[in-house]
Amino acid sequence: MACFGLPTAPPHVTDFLRDLFSHPGSSRTVIVLEPDTMSTPRQYDVRPGYALYAAIIGVVVLGAVLVAVVVLTPLRGLIMGPGTGELRGVAETNAQRAAALEDSLALQYQQIAQLRAIITGEMDDLGEDVLDPAAFALPDLDAEAEPQAAPAAPAEGGDHAQPALPLSTLGPAGEGEGRDARAARGYLDGLRLPSLPPVDGVPSRGFDAGRGHFGIDLAATEGTPVRAFADGYVVFADWTQGGGHTIAVQHPGGYLSVYKHNSRLQMRVGERVRVRETLALSGNTGEITSGPHLHFELWRDGLAQDPAAFLVAP
Repeated sequence: MACFGLPTAPPHVTDFLRDLFSHPGSSRTVIVLEPDTMSTPRQYDVRPGYALYAAIIGVVVLGAVLVAVVVLTPLRGLIMGPGTGELRGVAETNAQRAAALEDSLALQYQQIAQLRAIITGEMDDLGEDVLDPAAFALPDLDAEAEPQAAPAAPAEGGDHAQPALPLSTLGPAGEGEGRDARAARGYLDGLRLPSLPPVDGVPSRGFDAGRGHFGIDLAATEGTPVRAFADGYVVFADWTQGGGHTIAVQHPGGYLSVYKHNSRLQMRVGERVRVRETLALSGNTGEITSGPHLHFELWRDGLAQDPAAFLVAP
């Protein structure tokens, strides 16, 4: 059995380790001496082979743990980066999202153009396809019911013939109602209709889509408050050549109410309004007017509705 003393100077450490592991299978006695002290020396019996085996096993275990962490955890992506298949999937997803965004923007621009044309009265700019009732698909509330005939268009001869759905012609629920009629009737309860007229006035002209009159006129003293038909958001508030000071409110369910010929607007685009909240003051502005009154229109999904069917008879 060999006996070694622990070297005290760093240059002898290498020699000590070389002598210690020269015969890994044999037992070694290590004596520890405290320098510059009279303390009792301490000695230890060690087998260098066991320490070597433990070191090898520790290195193997540590390597296995590192490999498992890299392979089975998200650190793999940080260390090795995404794979080819993952990159291809991300590229395809981004391409689909870009295409969907492009389609959505195109549809949004089309809807904005339609909304502006409806408000300004420039219906010729919409084109025949937009005025086709088939272009405005409403949800089918009864998938098992047989398809019904589309509502008839107004009589020919008008310069701005616009398909309309006057709800006053609806019969009892389930009797001859088409898809558009059922959709409109199903939403009536949500709007709590009929509503009060938007202004205190006297009806002077009714709804006549065949002659290009897509609303009703209510004669009122100039400065009378014009109130919101229902809850919604202001989507248009500006001057138009024919309608003067005009304001439009978007309501749930695809409904849009338009108020023209006002003397002053009291709401701005983007503001939320509650039912019966004052939107403007009635007046006599714009070129297409014959006296102080409010021209009130109601649209749904681009189709002109007869406002009288939604209002309490003034």
